[in-house]
Amino acid sequence: MSIIEAIFLGIVQGLTEFLPISSSGHLVLVQKILGISTPALFFDTLLHGGTLLAVVVVLRRDLWNLIRRPFQRLSALLIMATAVTVAIALIFKDQIEQSFASGRWLGQAFLLTALALFVSEYLSRRPGNPRNDAEMDWFDAVFIGGLQGIAIIPGISRAGFTISGALSRKLERNLVARFSFLLSVPAILGALVLQLKELYEISRFESVNPAVTNELIRGFSPMALIAGTLAAALVGFATITLMLRIIRERSLVGFAVYTAILGLLILLDQKFTHIVF
Repeated sequence: MSIIEAIFLGIVQGLTEFLPISSSGHLVLVQKILGISTPALFFDTLLHGGTLLAVVVVLRRDLWNLIRRPFQRLSALLIMATAVTVAIALIFKDQIEQSFASGRWLGQAFLLTALALFVSEYLSRRPGNPRNDAEMDWFDAVFIGGLQGIAIIPGISRAGFTISGALSRKLERNLVARFSFLLSVPAILGALVLQLKELYEISRFESVNPAVTNELIRGFSPMALIAGTLAAALVGFATITLMLRIIRERSLVGFAVYTAILGLLILLDQKFTHIVF
């Protein structure tokens, strides 16, 4: 894979990880459109590391506050939401990945993301004052964590589903933004740890089968690895900053329209044109 392709995949990862449009769905789609093979495991791990760095830098004050005061209410809600996500991931991860890796249900998943965004914007505008940090309860955390677990499916956006869930519960938009992106830290970190574990297990067999190195860095030069990772981190930083402002001040309907159109185009191609699928 060339440096340009690595940078492009890094940009896609950095953009779509934090926009409510599904990073996994877009990576599947981009790879099919451009004929790019699935990124080597080591490169995919570095992309996740880049986006994790971005969210840590942007939310450094919130994260430092949680570290200094680990037993505060927000910490408990984040832990509760993350526990629900982990439970769903452990139970259904293999089945979901096997069913959706081919992109067969990608169109329907994008449409589901669009529906969630549309409905949440409508529900967030119900009469009554938005609920603040003190009014957020355990059911909100469980509900949002469950939606994040469902977002394992390519085409269903983690950011979109967690933001939609929080908005539908009529939480303050500033709280919605903070909670969704804080919740992304253990989610991305968890994915990173699992990939590092897989890298370690693969590397153990390298002395027996040197060809296994290809599974780690298949087709990537050191410069391509660095460029792709930096692209994911820098674009991720800009995207989070933008999304925090959008969630607080604007509507998410534009993202809903985009994912709805994309989902319909994918379904049209799968059923009739077969240009990509």
